[in-house]
This record gives sequence, structure tokens and C-alpha cells, in this order.
Amino acid sequence: MQRFLFKSKIHRAKVTEANLYYEGSITIDRELMEAADIIENEKVSVLNINNGERFDTYVIEGDFGSRDICLNGAAARKAAVGDEIIIISYAAIDDNEVDKFKPTIVLVDEQNNIKSISHKTLPKKVFTRLDN
Repeated sequence: MQRFLFKSKIHRAKVTEANLYYEGSITIDRELMEAADIIENEKVSVLNINNGERFDTYVIEGDFGSRDICLNGAAARKAAVGDEIIIISYAAIDDNEVDKFKPTIVLVDEQNNIKSISHKTLPKKVFTRLDN
């Protein structure tokens, strides 16, 4: 069996632009994408901390080091410039790989500079249940 798990996230990024008339998606600074192991065209969930909106879209690669987080098309109606968001990617993981899987968490500051990158492990109680 496979499980659909949280793979990585960019936590508390600030929206730098909202472009209603651009092809729909989210543009993310390539440096942030690489840090979070997110690739162009990958499906992500976007959670707006300011207004509670949650939606799925796909990623467009932005310029490396630009610190841009731009909501495009219909997604531009889901957040305002300056809103804080969480960008989450997911992966299908086989049960026999779950105990080795470590999601990546990229924390950013108010200017979308990387503050830290960490890798979480699942609690041991999950592994015990999977072994039975």
C-alpha cells in the first residue's frame, strides 16, 4: 500500500505579487523550490494564514534569489500581497519506506529569506502500527 504524505513545505512565506491576468499557478523563487525539493509543474497546496483560504495549484519556477512568491490567475483572488502562506507538497510513499521518510521544512523570514531547513521523522508509534 502507498500513503500520501507531506513531503515538504515552505512555511510562512509572504506573497510578493498577485497577478490575476497571468496563467494560473504559483511562481516560487527557484532557490526556495530547491530548498523544499519542489519542482516546476508540481502540484502544491497553498494555505493562507491571513484569511484561511486553502487551494491546490501547480508551481512555476521563479528567478533564483528573487524571493518572489506570486499567485497567478484565479489563485490571485485567494491572497493579497503581504499575506503569509504555507506551500505544501506531497508524495506517495510505500509502507516499507515510511520509516525512512523525512519531510523537509523550510522556514523563511519576512522577506522570504531562508531561516532554516529541517527534516522531520515520523513518530515511532506509526512504525509499530505499520509492522503489525
